[in-house]
Amino acid sequence: QVLVVESGGGLVQAGGSLRLSCAASERTFSSYTMGWFRQAPGKEREFVGYYGSGGRTYYSDSVKGRFTISRDEPKNTLYLQMNSLKPEDTAVYYCAAGLGGSYISSYYYWGQGTQVTVSS
Repeated sequence: QVLVVESGGGLVQAGGSLRLSCAASERTFSSYTMGWFRQAPGKEREFVGYYGSGGRTYYSDSVKGRFTISRDEPKNTLYLQMNSLKPEDTAVYYCAAGLGGSYISSYYYWGQGTQVTVSS
């Protein structure tokens, strides 16, 4: 069974920073591309970015230049560093493992999500 567990959400003021973590097994990281998604209230889940083989990353236009995805291999942890946060970044953030890309259907294993709230 593939387990993906997010943590690190919370309340932050606009312009602030927050770092989310995603823990998974080494086998999960070596077998799958790891993606971050988010879902705001009343909206569909949307792609944020992914971390693929060789450390390749890709981001949605809405977060490019503000968010960074990285991985700590010894800790088997993926990070989403979020800077210059805006109220519109408020959402439940999900980590997922799958084939990669920006489509939700390409990811097979999902975490439970962690809430990020950005106050204005």
